[in-house]
Amino acid sequence: MNRREKQLIAVIDEWSPYVRPLFNVSHSSGYECWIGAGLITQSVWNHQFGYAADYGIGDADILYFDASGTLEEEEKFEKEWDAAFTNLPFSIDVTNEALVHLWYEEKFNQTIQPYTSVQDAIDTWPTTASSVGVKRRKNGEYEIYAPFGLEDLFQGIIRPNKRLIPEKVYWNKAEKWKKRWPELTILSW
Repeated sequence: MNRREKQLIAVIDEWSPYVRPLFNVSHSSGYECWIGAGLITQSVWNHQFGYAADYGIGDADILYFDASGTLEEEEKFEKEWDAAFTNLPFSIDVTNEALVHLWYEEKFNQTIQPYTSVQDAIDTWPTTASSVGVKRRKNGEYEIYAPFGLEDLFQGIIRPNKRLIPEKVYWNKAEKWKKRWPELTILSW
């Protein structure tokens, strides 16, 4: 594990009171669940820039992959886990990445190919800093997937990942984040 990975684990395992409990409940599903995007990214920024642990976090993204799963099952997990965490200052957003292609076009007006794994989905997330997923194995060890590394995340650099999103989506996210965390550096498209 490199220095940045150790720093990330310290933030989510020791500093933030919100991430670690999510791994415990997600293990109950029987799936290998990942926590990614906003909760991970924004927990690091809050730690780096001196904000409260829950500052600016809208939801916690819990991800899994089941090609034989259903949207109803995904919704059931989301309701159960959201109900299990009524004390969280944000909601739970559960996504079976195997099913994203079924609703993506309706939501984003763009057709995508089915993802082949959680990692395949993370590869397409809007920025290099937010393209991060973490799972905790049953033995307690963490696995981090960060296809662009963790330097942008820890340096507060917002850089577009152009694999899937259009420029407008990038700027909307970047501007929203810059208002919440003015310490961030936004790079051009």
